[in-house]
Amino acid sequence: MATLIVDDKEIDVPGEYTLLQACEEAGAEIPRFCYHERLSIAGNCRMCLVEVVGAPKPVASCAQQVRDLRPGRDGEPPAINTKTPLVKKAREGVMEFLLINHPLDCPICDQGGECDLQDQSMGYGIDTSRYKENKRAVEEKYMGPLVKTVMTRCIQCTRCVRFAAEIAGVEEIGAIGRGEDMEITTYLEKSLESELSGNVIDLCPVGALTSKPYAFTARPWELRKTETIDAMDAVGSNIRVDCRGREVMRILPRLHEEINEEWITDKTRFIWDGLRTQRLDRPYVRKDGRLQPCSWTEAFEMIASKIKSAKPERVGAIAGDLVCVESMMALRDLMEKLGSPNLDCRQEGSLISNEQRANYLFNTTIQGLEDADAVLLVGTNPRVEAPLVNARLRKLYLRAQARIGAIGPQTDLRYDVEWLGEGPQTLQEIADGTHEFAEVLRSAKRPVIILGMGALEREDGQAIMHLAAQAAAKFGVVSGASEDGDAGWNCLNVLHTAASRVGGLDLGFLPGDGGMTTHDMVSAFQSGNLDVLYLLGADELPLSRSASTFIVYQGSHGDRGASIADVILPGAAYTEKNALWVNTEGRVQLGRRAAFPPGEAKEDWAIVRALSEHVGAKLEYDSLAQIRNALLKANEIFASIDYAPGADTAGTFDLEKVGQAGPIDGSPFVYPIRDFYLTNPIARASKTMAECSALSAEALAQAAE
Repeated sequence: MATLIVDDKEIDVPGEYTLLQACEEAGAEIPRFCYHERLSIAGNCRMCLVEVVGAPKPVASCAQQVRDLRPGRDGEPPAINTKTPLVKKAREGVMEFLLINHPLDCPICDQGGECDLQDQSMGYGIDTSRYKENKRAVEEKYMGPLVKTVMTRCIQCTRCVRFAAEIAGVEEIGAIGRGEDMEITTYLEKSLESELSGNVIDLCPVGALTSKPYAFTARPWELRKTETIDAMDAVGSNIRVDCRGREVMRILPRLHEEINEEWITDKTRFIWDGLRTQRLDRPYVRKDGRLQPCSWTEAFEMIASKIKSAKPERVGAIAGDLVCVESMMALRDLMEKLGSPNLDCRQEGSLISNEQRANYLFNTTIQGLEDADAVLLVGTNPRVEAPLVNARLRKLYLRAQARIGAIGPQTDLRYDVEWLGEGPQTLQEIADGTHEFAEVLRSAKRPVIILGMGALEREDGQAIMHLAAQAAAKFGVVSGASEDGDAGWNCLNVLHTAASRVGGLDLGFLPGDGGMTTHDMVSAFQSGNLDVLYLLGADELPLSRSASTFIVYQGSHGDRGASIADVILPGAAYTEKNALWVNTEGRVQLGRRAAFPPGEAKEDWAIVRALSEHVGAKLEYDSLAQIRNALLKANEIFASIDYAPGADTAGTFDLEKVGQAGPIDGSPFVYPIRDFYLTNPIARASKTMAECSALSAEALAQAAE
């Protein structure tokens, strides 16, 4: 620790702190434009000038470390002043230079009300301008359908350049020219090829980079802000949903160091226009081959008549990827009361067991990845399955130069990867110790194995999982916390792709004794051996219209499931309900309602509760509080909000019970997500996502040529 004096206040801080960090530790406010905690130091803007006693001129506090300061003449600690006339004049001069060429278009700028330049010019600038010459103008740059550019406003802080190169891993933004001619531009005037590109909008301290879909639609003070949870993937990013009236106007990231830091994916950020289109806002029944609007009572009575006339073993239910825990709880209880064992939350078709909770969790935790020193990816493409997990892996690679090996078809993950093979035979060699990468994992202190759905969705998925567990046992790194303070480590991880999957497994939304899995229900449907199939937001199944099976679809959008349904029950989207979600690392998170569902649509658990009365199997809860009490009785893990178990269970984790030994097919792995932008009904309803998908396909076609 180093001692220094900031504004006559003595503090002790680590020597590697910058002067800016040290000043803020002492309670001083330091303005900045180019400095960002998660990016490298640039020292471009000079707004953070402070006075170091004894220095010949003001110092850029972001670019100098505490350890570089010299003690005073008599050995006293170094002194820094942040409020002296010298500092005030220096900052006013910097601000005057920044505003010389900045256009006076605040009334039409989308950054208005949230602009760092506005705020800091009020706090640290002067009230007049001495500049009389013509301002320069810069041509706009094309950065794709998501990022709008007005580069005349740019102050060359280079945050966007550093984010693209360091976090996103796409060196597509840079600076050209010098002095007054300097411009930030894309090298080839094309769309940014990153699933995280929208984060440059948040990073830009002025209005140079703003949201193109959100342009000229609302002002920040008009919006009602709700903190909730993202459901576009299994990471469970913390987000803020901004609404005006009943419409979602934009989605922004919320800081959570252990999950998404302060980033979100482009799909999470720009999905909001899909919440308005193709919505189901009233019940429908199929009459004479056509879906027609009806009342709730008519829809419930038709469903009840079909269920009552069917044998319990010929009734099934499948939960989709965006379903909350409360909804699955209600449908599970209804199926149990009806006596049907046929229910499954694994829409993708895997056979993951919930015998041990660590069987299906990302046990290392997302933040814990940064402590790893070797990683093996098995059948997963984290760049599109979980871009924020991929960003952590890139950070690990850049900081620690960890070796990362992958088994699966080669693809660009935005960091150097050792491609070991394409199929499970490579994993067998690693488990046997005959592959050279086995030695990398064995010699590592904290290795990580990440199993993706590309490995687990296959018919031999459980055998592959068992093989990975054998490898983990061979490396000997699944250990619980020790008395000397070691938190323990569990290297075996499952990377899910659906927000609902872990919650469903925790809840036990799985086939009962003699019950059918998703694959079995699809086969029974196709062979005419299923009388009623209840699809709770399940849209990714290979089903078509059937004369022998009565299909009930409950969801928010008129997508694939609704197109084949005999009865449609309109539900609420993830932004329209108070609900619990469990992310891939087993962290229970609380989602809050940002807007109300349209028309006659209701929250999903309430729909199932109302239906239960019509089928003669009334559920015991009538409110959200009551169903959550029932949830806690079903599994006490739902009481642990925002807690990831990590390696807590590693000491009792039985690797022999992971997966199931059996024959393995030698065919290559196939990644489950082919189009990052169109993975669910909300995404497919989004015009913005459709445009991104088309550009992505075009880029892939050009790369193939």
